[in-house]
Amino acid sequence: MALSSTIRNFEIELANIDQHVYESLAFKVAQHPSEHSERVAVRVLARALAHEEGLEFGRGLSTVEDPALWLKDPMGQIVHWIDVGAPAAQRLHKASKQAQRVSVYSDKNKTNLQNEWRGQKIHQAGSIALVHLDTAFIATLGEHMDKQNKWSITLTEGYLSVGFGEQTADCQLEVTTVGAML
Repeated sequence: MALSSTIRNFEIELANIDQHVYESLAFKVAQHPSEHSERVAVRVLARALAHEEGLEFGRGLSTVEDPALWLKDPMGQIVHWIDVGAPAAQRLHKASKQAQRVSVYSDKNKTNLQNEWRGQKIHQAGSIALVHLDTAFIATLGEHMDKQNKWSITLTEGYLSVGFGEQTADCQLEVTTVGAML
């Protein structure tokens, strides 16, 4: 018998002061049985921090050709492709040819990312945004994730703070490009 996905509900109060975005967000996230809660946390943060009207989650881990999140125009063309974790160089190369913008949100070791991408052909690597999140910060969010989640997310001057229940976790975002890692 196959295991089914766990549905996690999120209510987020977003104050992205750096981008002047203030929103109340509510969405469901399907967590695949093989997906760690840390990856879900990165997907949720990417969804909040990249917030714009029409941004949607991809169809899931079993649909490997989809990004974690994407924004499409009315004609179905991909405007913004967002991956999480450590996507392969070939995947980023293909994504940057398909989409107007590509971003990666990752909590993976930067040296490992560099080793994965160095020497590889990645179309417009200097235009692919890389948002690096602290591993311990993501682990904390993953440990405290429930089926019902209320988060308060604040981003100011690159400093990210997430409140959940009576607790808060925070980290300094490191924003660069994939090209800078090559």
